[in-house]
Amino acid sequence: MADRQNRAGSKFGGGGVSSGQQSERERKDRLRELAIETVDLAKDPYLMRNHLGTYECKLCLTLHTNEGNYLAHTQGKKHQAGLARRAAMEKKLKGKSDVGPALPVSATAAKYIQRVKIGRPGYEITKSRHYQTQQRCLSFQLHYPEIDSNIQPRHRFMSAYEQRVESPPDRRYQYLLIAAEPYETVAFKVPNEKIDRGEGMFVTNWDADEKKFTLTFSFVDKGEKSSNQPAQLLAKYY
Repeated sequence: MADRQNRAGSKFGGGGVSSGQQSERERKDRLRELAIETVDLAKDPYLMRNHLGTYECKLCLTLHTNEGNYLAHTQGKKHQAGLARRAAMEKKLKGKSDVGPALPVSATAAKYIQRVKIGRPGYEITKSRHYQTQQRCLSFQLHYPEIDSNIQPRHRFMSAYEQRVESPPDRRYQYLLIAAEPYETVAFKVPNEKIDRGEGMFVTNWDADEKKFTLTFSFVDKGEKSSNQPAQLLAKYY
């Protein structure tokens, strides 16, 4: 067994010279203790706690198990270099803004930028059968009493693998998204089956007087063929 106590450079009773890894670990511990005493995490704009209970650095895109580990990261070279780059970029952008007058912002653009979401719209869902083909139908009726007069709701379909709300994704379903400012975008989970886009099978309607948006579509039942005529959509995709 090697005699670590009597090695050159070691103090008597000290247990030998510490390794480089141990010295680095002790240095990080000291920096973490110092940061805990001096740093207010509540004011840190780059600290984010995710849904798993761990911590993320939004500047460096790193993951940390606890606050102490994050604080040690903030004292490291990567985070400090990121702060320096961010400060240089902000200084550069500020310098550009001082060169000449800024471009004027239109009243419409300013109103759009300052808009705040006011919640979800009221909605009703109806299941039925088509009166002629007996195909399964779904009808969605949404109410937007506070919508602006020059805005109409928009919609699109999203696959289970595109959404980020439910995990793991279930390929048996797809999602119908309907959006209209200043309301929040709502999504309806529907079966991932082929939709009949023939004439009269996929219908949307916007009632500007009642502020009511209606969307109705039919599924292609198994063993039945879709209508050969193209769909006539009244709403635009985005």
